[in-house]
Amino acid sequence: MAENDSSQERTEEATPRRREQAREKGQVPRSKELGTAAVLVAAAAGMLMMGGQIGEAMLTVAKSQFELTRAEVFDLGEISELFSRILSELMVPVLGFVLVLFIAGFLGNIGLGGMSFSWQAAAPKASKMSPLAGFKRMFGLQALVELVKSIAKFAVIALVAWALLSVNFDQILQLSSGNPEGAVRDALALLLKLFVLLCSSLLIIVIIDAPYQLWNHNKQLKMTKQEVKDEYKQTEGKPEVKGKIRQLQREMAQRRMMAEVPKADVVVVNPTHYSVALRYDKSINNAPLVVAKGTDEIALKIREIAREHEVPVVSSPALARAVYYSTKLDSPIPEGLFTAVAQILAYVYQLKQFQSGRGRRPIALPTELPIPDDLKAGSERDEDDHAEI
Repeated sequence: MAENDSSQERTEEATPRRREQAREKGQVPRSKELGTAAVLVAAAAGMLMMGGQIGEAMLTVAKSQFELTRAEVFDLGEISELFSRILSELMVPVLGFVLVLFIAGFLGNIGLGGMSFSWQAAAPKASKMSPLAGFKRMFGLQALVELVKSIAKFAVIALVAWALLSVNFDQILQLSSGNPEGAVRDALALLLKLFVLLCSSLLIIVIIDAPYQLWNHNKQLKMTKQEVKDEYKQTEGKPEVKGKIRQLQREMAQRRMMAEVPKADVVVVNPTHYSVALRYDKSINNAPLVVAKGTDEIALKIREIAREHEVPVVSSPALARAVYYSTKLDSPIPEGLFTAVAQILAYVYQLKQFQSGRGRRPIALPTELPIPDDLKAGSERDEDDHAEI
């Protein structure tokens, strides 16, 4: 029983499939503090950049309203024109400020977890309307964390506000001693500076909250060992099914390979076990390519197809084994076999010329072709294994 309980503990990291399913359900890490801080810091930055323009626009609007005569107040045409001037004065700076806030709010909310929209999360659920589930959410661990965060946020902001007021207290008192216009400008500048610093203090909360949200999200997605095994079975399939798939893949690959045999220039064979089909097209590759190869039954099938399509079949046991073991399918032969394969191709071309009546009978191929020892070694060992079998 103890072993069963321990096996059900969520000790395994979430698999990519588990994370994908969680995202489909709308379960992504989110930090409300990041979104709030982004909007407030952007508002402070926006006021620094566009506050002067907005203030000048508002001042112009206020002056234009105070300069209206009694007749203009009762003139609907004049009022409409005044309204148009107000819009033209305020629209550009205000819309720019609103756009900055919109972008900051959007980026702040997707900054942790990225963009995610889930119909499953938006769909109504009975559990969301359950009073019992509501009480669990109100008094659960997450609610306690949110309460601690709220208290911490209030404490940080209050502490920063007290510190800012203490540092700037003398400057605040001096505002009343200057002329009204200068005092207003100084007060606005001071207020803007305090607002920027106060908003920036929220970044302290964000630095703590964002890593916590990531950690909590990963913790919630953790899986038991049994869940990992079950998911592996679902995604990879049963062993017998995988074996059948591999068999079908091999059969398809063999059919594709056999379709290339009629396009070969020559098939080099070891009459007992090996066949390799070679094609040489200088416009495509500077070296001959192995378009098909196989042993035993596959080798016999390659020779059979070659004879059906009048592809020359040349017996050279050592070269057939060397090409088979040294070269992958659809790959050029190694440089060490260039000379031997060139002699084979030259013999085949001369033979075709002779059979068409345009040349002399070619000289028979030498019994042993020039094959480097390092390309003979592996094939000779395998030939001995075949002989023992």
